[in-house]
Amino acid sequence: MPAATAGSTTQRLSIARAFEAVRAGPHAGLGGGLGLVPFVPAGFPSLETTAELLPRLETVGATLIEVGFPFSDPVADGPVIQEAFTYALSRGVKVADVFAVVKSVRDRVSIPIVGMLSYSIVFRIGVEAFVARAKESGFDGLIIPDLPPPEAQKICKIIHAGGLDTSLLVAPTTAEHRRSEIARLSTGFVYYLSVSGITGERDQLPADLAASVRSLKALTDKPVCVGFGISKPSHVAMLRGVADGAIIGSAIVRRMQKHVTESPKAIADAVCAYLSELRV
Repeated sequence: MPAATAGSTTQRLSIARAFEAVRAGPHAGLGGGLGLVPFVPAGFPSLETTAELLPRLETVGATLIEVGFPFSDPVADGPVIQEAFTYALSRGVKVADVFAVVKSVRDRVSIPIVGMLSYSIVFRIGVEAFVARAKESGFDGLIIPDLPPPEAQKICKIIHAGGLDTSLLVAPTTAEHRRSEIARLSTGFVYYLSVSGITGERDQLPADLAASVRSLKALTDKPVCVGFGISKPSHVAMLRGVADGAIIGSAIVRRMQKHVTESPKAIADAVCAYLSELRV
């Protein structure tokens, strides 16, 4: 595990401030007021790669970073991310390693870092204990896709009391009354799924996606970020002026897989080059 670098860079941004910066700067994020939210599977293909990549993402305009906790049965993740998690687990990556690698680079990353993970991991450790460890490690928020609806309010209250934001998911099939409740419980941003189902790159996004995002934004003043299938400049163009952020997951991981036998720097170079192309 790389040691933390001494000293500090710029002051850390909250999730709210990060999106304010995107709205204020026409060339921030992906341009046109659209934030860039890359997803990184922790420990894939190594913890050293994660430590190399996280600070580099800020240099290509990332608004915030999602860090995925490896899990044997990930919720809603397609085959690309599942394979990455399986690989990391086979190399012995544990929850404690994810906390440690984020902490090791936190003073070199000023943008927010949000953990994405299964509720099973949180439940096993205990909500209060997990939140305390995440906060101490430098996380700013949590995304828990399989958060049990009957317990969501109670769990979110504990997370907020521990100093972390929550970002809950809205699917195209989510009823409007549930959308309002999800938006209320989301203190970071609302995560809108472009399609129902699992993650993965897609050639086309739904034709009604922009209208769906506008409808959701009418229910909340929180930032709305769109994920699932975002992978091309044309997808990004579709979201500019509509959503607050574009979440890029499987497309990043697939490029990491192409360079899996190369050095952490080479993998980070490939990911950063790809993300830079999305601004076109």
